[in-house]
Amino acid sequence: MRESAFVKANISKWEEFERQISSKARKDPDRLASLFIQLTDDLAYAKTHYPKSDITVYLNNLSTKVHQYIYKNKKQSSGRFVRFWQVELPEIFWVHRKEFGYSLIIFLLSSLIGAFSAAQDDTFVRLILGDSYVNRTLANIESGKPLGIYASMAQTDMFFAITFNNIRVSFMAFAAGIVASVGTGFLLFKNGVMLGSFQYFFYQKGLLLTSVLTIWIHGTIEIISIVMAGGAGLIMGNSMLFPGTYSRLESLKKGALTGAKVVLGLVPMFIIAGFLESFVTRLFGMPNALKAAIILGSLAFMVYYIIIYPRKLFKNGVYTADRVL
Repeated sequence: MRESAFVKANISKWEEFERQISSKARKDPDRLASLFIQLTDDLAYAKTHYPKSDITVYLNNLSTKVHQYIYKNKKQSSGRFVRFWQVELPEIFWVHRKEFGYSLIIFLLSSLIGAFSAAQDDTFVRLILGDSYVNRTLANIESGKPLGIYASMAQTDMFFAITFNNIRVSFMAFAAGIVASVGTGFLLFKNGVMLGSFQYFFYQKGLLLTSVLTIWIHGTIEIISIVMAGGAGLIMGNSMLFPGTYSRLESLKKGALTGAKVVLGLVPMFIIAGFLESFVTRLFGMPNALKAAIILGSLAFMVYYIIIYPRKLFKNGVYTADRVL
């Protein structure tokens, strides 16, 4: 069917939709549902036969408006908060797994660059971590407490300071995505280089295992959450770069909302990481087996919730892979 004929055959139905959602009069829910089904059918047809047409963009935007109208008037169940953690956030992890994967790749490559640079240049670690931190750590190593810096502040004060800083970093990584994802990529690169040079510094001092069994008690959840926040930034940035059949502004709004949900969903992770760093990491006399158990347990939890559980929900038909959030 020619596009003009398709529009002529359906324009009255679309105009009725416009009137339905703009009118303040009480709507017939059955009629509204029927029109919505027809609209989604028309949208699917338009995407297939006129993918780059203005009419496809129009139908996409109209279906979004209707969907929002229907659900903004739907009473939220008392389990809305629970559903966010059980379904909505894992769904975002699954649907946007490519963006989170890119974030992880950027971070890992940056860490390797940081370690390699530290190996090639003795001054690199000071450049990245600062003279003050390096000097304090060297003094702690000489005194037999290489990671004593984690016990240099009162526990409660440290908890609030670290948790706030980690949440701030995650929001920055997300917000930087507005610059066509470049800003998020830069922050991931910066943090990755810091981690790589940091770990190589302890390797040079023969303390790699000691540092891993101490730092990653809190770092496992913290670092993975920062990578996920970077993925949220890439979701927003890519939604602007690749709007698909949406207008660029509409796509950006959707991407920003989805990314914001991820960052908010990570807040409890940063609280847990802050608690571990402030109250557990400083327990230097803890058996190595217990330290390893905490690290592996944290890793297992994050991998399950971010990768395995969302895939399980998808296979069970809770959501579809191509749903746009």
